[in-house]
Amino acid sequence: MTENTPGGSAASEGAPEKGPEAASKKTPEHSGVDLARVALRAAKEQARARGDAAQQKKQARRGGLRSGARADGRDPMALGAAINRLLTERGWETPAAVGGVMGRWPQIVGEDLAKHCVPQKYDEDERVLSVQCDSTAWATQLRLLAPQVVARLNQDLGHGTVRLIKVQGPQGPARRFGPLRAPGSTGPGDTYG
Repeated sequence: MTENTPGGSAASEGAPEKGPEAASKKTPEHSGVDLARVALRAAKEQARARGDAAQQKKQARRGGLRSGARADGRDPMALGAAINRLLTERGWETPAAVGGVMGRWPQIVGEDLAKHCVPQKYDEDERVLSVQCDSTAWATQLRLLAPQVVARLNQDLGHGTVRLIKVQGPQGPARRFGPLRAPGSTGPGDTYG
């Protein structure tokens, strides 16, 4: 007759092991079984999506969607979810993300640079961010820091979102028409240009 004592062999057979051997046995190793489970889950999701599409086509032929106990696309949804769905459907993820970066400009480039350089627009086709600076010195500073700023923007937005920063210096004074203007002259640019 064996006795079940805390130190006995019968008690230790069902107890979990302690020590370095137990730690190595608990770490899961990825094998073909795990990969097969992932592939099966993806196939099930694709099949479910195809079935939903077929069900919607069938309901459209019968005269439209009908009410039921299950959730469908007509149910009310939270505002955030509705906006995310709209952004995804229209393909506006990148412009919206860049707009968010323009709002966080001081955190990205720093307070000093943000006081003197302001993002103006983003060209999605060319992936160029235009930035207006209030002095030529700050424009030069931003041109020198442009590779680091592009890297930081791409880190926040995703690789390749911003390819180039177009730095614009301060605008010159407006050309005014005055009483001493010579006919055919284009103003100060006429002398230097």
